Amino acid sequence: MTEATGPLLGVKVLDLSIALTGPYAAALLADQGADIVKVERPGIGDIARWVGVAVNGMSAFYLACNRGKRCIAVDLSTDEGRDIVFQMAADADVIIQNFRPGVIDRLGLGYDAVRERNPDVIYASISGYGPVGPYRDRSAYDTSIQAYAGFAATQAEPDGPPTFIKQNAADKVSALYACQAITAALFARASGRGGQHLELGMADACVSFLWAEAAGNEVLLGADGSMPSSFNAGFSPMRFLDGWGIVVPTTDADFAGMCKALDVPGWDDPRVKTVGERRKNRDVLEPIMDMCYAMAANLTQADAIERFERERVAFAMVLSAAEMVDDPHAIAIGMFEEFDHPVVGRARLPRHPTQFHATPASLGFGAPALGQHTDEVLGELGLGAQIERLRAAGVVA
Repeated sequence: MTEATGPLLGVKVLDLSIALTGPYAAALLADQGADIVKVERPGIGDIARWVGVAVNGMSAFYLACNRGKRCIAVDLSTDEGRDIVFQMAADADVIIQNFRPGVIDRLGLGYDAVRERNPDVIYASISGYGPVGPYRDRSAYDTSIQAYAGFAATQAEPDGPPTFIKQNAADKVSALYACQAITAALFARASGRGGQHLELGMADACVSFLWAEAAGNEVLLGADGSMPSSFNAGFSPMRFLDGWGIVVPTTDADFAGMCKALDVPGWDDPRVKTVGERRKNRDVLEPIMDMCYAMAANLTQADAIERFERERVAFAMVLSAAEMVDDPHAIAIGMFEEFDHPVVGRARLPRHPTQFHATPASLGFGAPALGQHTDEVLGELGLGAQIERLRAAGVVA
């Protein structure tokens, strides 16, 4: 963990969000050097603190999504609490909130109210279904968005039940869209086009993410429907003697290389030699693929890796998170950073994935304890003399 040096150094972000989507977007901005102040309610704080594996009252979930932030605990149900946050908003470059549409306005901290004091603010509002439409007021969680946006249907086997991705994929996809939109808006502001309100529905983000390669028949309205909408639908894992892997024979060279690596003849048959012919002659292709899977079952992963690398085939072995941290490639590129955290002790997180060679991104300091920086932030607001009174009144913690 190092001091911030990234490309967003000097950008002030007020994080009013909870759970995963907003906090993860803010964490990525923190990696890139932004100064993030997270506002949490006194007492329980962000519910993410208590979800999943935890040590000393801080979860791995919270640690990963709130790295590099400062935390102030403020009761937004009090007038003074709202005034404190409003003062912070008036000085922020970016505000991130993921309340249900209308809630933030009732708290007096909506975009229109903040813009009067801070016209250049980039204000990101994230919700399940966006600010308009018949679903705008629905509660939304990752799994419900996976259902709506097509993830569950796309993951299903033909004629099988809907299958959900066993992680918060919808939340994290939405966070990535939000982070990109925020940095784009900062660029627009730096170009003289002022601040703006960004409104992102998780459903919009996930449909956009899915559509590129998983909705072929819905994109090409003149298609005959003979192929699955998702071109990944036919890829299945291979079972080796000591584990699982995947080969992705998309190109002609990959298909030929896979067959050669597994000692399976027939790849040079004109009926399957090109991607166009393979698409038309599935009755010829399928027995060849079946033989590839059968031959793979006789190999160890190490043997398969050596063969696939020799043939320059697109492949990977299936790794768990526990296996990933010891993977030679991950170690060689420094994919993970270990550090000591004052609450949870020894911890490990993946580094920011993009290498900024001139303005390096970094994980910064660890996730904060609830209210860890309340006094510090209040002092920056000129409220240092009122800290004891505010804390005694339950306005801050």
